[in-house]
This record gives sequence, structure tokens and C-alpha cells, in this order.
Amino acid sequence: MAPVATELKLGKKINEGKTKEVYELPDLAGCVLMQSKDQITAGNAARKDHMEGKAAISNTTTSCVFQLLHESGIKTAFVRKHGDTAFIAAQCEMIPIEWVCRRVATGSFLKRNPGVKEGYKFYPPKIEMFYKDDAANDPQWSEEQLIEAKFCFAGLTIGQTEVDIMVHSTQAIFEILEKSWLPQNCTLVDMKIEFGVNITTKEIVLADVIDNDSWRLWPSGDRSQQKDKQSYRDLKEVTPEALQMVKRNFEWVAERVELLLKTKSHGRVVVLMGSSSDLGHCEKIKKACANFGIPCELRVTSAHKGPDETLRIKAEYEGDGIPTVFVAVAGRSNGLGPVLSGNTSYPVVNCPPLSADWGSQDVWSSLRLPSGLGCPTILSPEGAAQFAAQIFGLSNHLVWAKLRSSMLNMWISLKQADKKLRECSL
Repeated sequence: MAPVATELKLGKKINEGKTKEVYELPDLAGCVLMQSKDQITAGNAARKDHMEGKAAISNTTTSCVFQLLHESGIKTAFVRKHGDTAFIAAQCEMIPIEWVCRRVATGSFLKRNPGVKEGYKFYPPKIEMFYKDDAANDPQWSEEQLIEAKFCFAGLTIGQTEVDIMVHSTQAIFEILEKSWLPQNCTLVDMKIEFGVNITTKEIVLADVIDNDSWRLWPSGDRSQQKDKQSYRDLKEVTPEALQMVKRNFEWVAERVELLLKTKSHGRVVVLMGSSSDLGHCEKIKKACANFGIPCELRVTSAHKGPDETLRIKAEYEGDGIPTVFVAVAGRSNGLGPVLSGNTSYPVVNCPPLSADWGSQDVWSSLRLPSGLGCPTILSPEGAAQFAAQIFGLSNHLVWAKLRSSMLNMWISLKQADKKLRECSL
């Protein structure tokens, strides 16, 4: 991500942590500047060292990760990168909890759970929370403790609904990043994140930073190759040579984190309609595909009136090597989907535009197929696009991330609607 180098007027320093500073931005209402430091720490700053260039490395890592999550549909505080060592974010009142999500048992989990062997895998990922209190060494908290604390940030009281949203969001964020690292043969072992309440929108968003201090990352699933801050924690003595080794690990991650925003797997949806009168129905499919970042082409052909042309169009898309999902849009007697399904090894899905008069009868031509055919029927245009996205998501982490985020946001909207209804009923 190219940094934005325009000058910003800095206001007062709002906060300063071990590795960053937060400044008000008088000319950008509701925003702050997150400025990274060239400092690395461990054990609540019991060990602390200057590492030249770490601010830029951390900023690159955080900016790429937040861009990936934002484009996937996760609500974050991130706005844009600013210069090499800072980024602009929505101002939040931070919730003082570190949320930890683990796929593999290691580190402090083993100390707190004797008898569990390193490498034990959690399905689903295990989520823990820790109250941010350096003096008390960040004690582990339960959901009940967080609810009973009755925190209120930016006017939002943290109750059961808000805790549930953060739990589900933590798992979704971890799974998106886990999936995104897999194409590089890297295992995301665990990670920690923080949430805040956006002072403008009053909603919970992913905030703070996600950099190489925030996770354990093992290439090839091999702990001995770890590239995260654990390599600094494990140092028996911090020498200039040892610190250079740690810096090389951080640079390794910063170089590869930009690849999280890319994919080698591409695909497309080709919608074939039996008549141009079905264009409105097909445009809905195309729009829904765009939401998943999937190119979509619309064609007109009739398997009944021009089967040779239908098969020629089919062959055109089979011949260029781009993975394709065909969507057949044909009302009345649907010959289009079955003919395609019987003549291609590519996935075909029926999405007939049913009419009020004959829909209940016409749908059987999509549902009742000859043997040897395997094209499902989805009546919703948006559902047909989602089905195609699920196919491409098997090999494309960017599409998968959008699907996973969509699931999360749907769950959150239902949770919030239920809360609002209960509040109105009291």
C-alpha cells in the first residue's frame, strides 16, 4: 500500500504505549494518527530495546492486514496509511481487553494448562481474554467478569451482546488471516487483537494494530522457523547480532504480508440467459458477484432454439483456462442448465426467473433432471452468486474472506436487532 505523504496538522498526544503514540488530528474530525516507534518489548516491557526500522516494518504489516480485513468487510478503525511509520484511524475509546485466538497450543497456554502438549490443535479456535493491566501482568478474565465490569465507552455499555460480538469477531478475524497465510505455507498459530468503540458511529470496531508483535507465525508449521516476536522473547541475551536476526524475521513478514492482498487463483461467473427479457434478473447476479470481487459476464443463448451456439459459447469459456462457474437463467422450460451440465465439467447452477403465473410448474424443469447431470437450482440471484463464491473460495482466500466476513456481519445484525427489540419490550 503506497503511503499518503501529505502534511497533517498534529494535535495533542492522546496516548502513548510501549510501541506507538496516538495524536489528535484537528483537521480530520473523528480521526487520530497512530505513530509507531522503533522499539521492541517483551514481558510488559521488562525487556525493551531500540530496533532501527521497526516502526516502518510494523506500520507496513498493520496497514496491509487492516486493508485486507477492511476490504473483506470487517469493521475496523483503519482509514489509510500515512507515511512510512504512521496510519490514520477512526478515533475510538478502547476496550481494555486483549482478545487471544489460538489454533495451536503453545506459549502461556501450556503454562496455564499443564498436561496439554505443545501442538494440540483447537477446533474451533480457542478464544481467551486478558484484562489490560501491566501492574497485574494482564490477568485472564472470563466473559462474566467483563460483563459485570459494566464498562461504558463512547456511550456504549459493554453487555452480553457486545461481548458476544467481540467473541465472534475475534474468531472470524483469526480465520480470515489464517486462511490468507496458507497460500504462503505459513501457519498462523495464535494472535491477539483489541477492539474499541468508534466515537462517531458508536459501534464496536477492530482497533489498535495487528503487526508482528500480535501473532505467532510458523513457516511450514515449524516452530523452529518462527518469524514473529517470539524469536525476541526467546533470546537469552540481547546482542546486536541477535537483534539483527530478530529484525530480519520482522522484515521477512513485512515483505510477505503484502501478498495477503493478492491471489494467484482467479475465476469468473458466466451467466447465460435464454432471453434478453431476463436481463434484470441477471444484473442482480452480476451485482452480487461484484460484492465478492468475482468478474461476471452476461450472454444470451437458447439451448432449445440454438443448441449449437450454446455449446460454442460454452467451449469459448472452457478454452482459455480460466476457472468458470456457469449460471443458467431460463424460465418456462429450462433446457439451458441441463444441456450445459451434460456437456461441461465446469460447475453449472440453475437460477430460473420464475413467473407468478407458471412458476410452480416451470421450476420442475430445473429440479427434475436426467441422470448423470449435477446442476443445482437456486432461485435467488444473490444466492446463485454466493454459491459461485463458495466454489471459488476453496482456492481464493480473498473471496473466502468476503464470505466469512459476510457471515459475521449477518450474525451481528441479528444480534443487534434482538437487543433492540428486547430493549423496546422492557
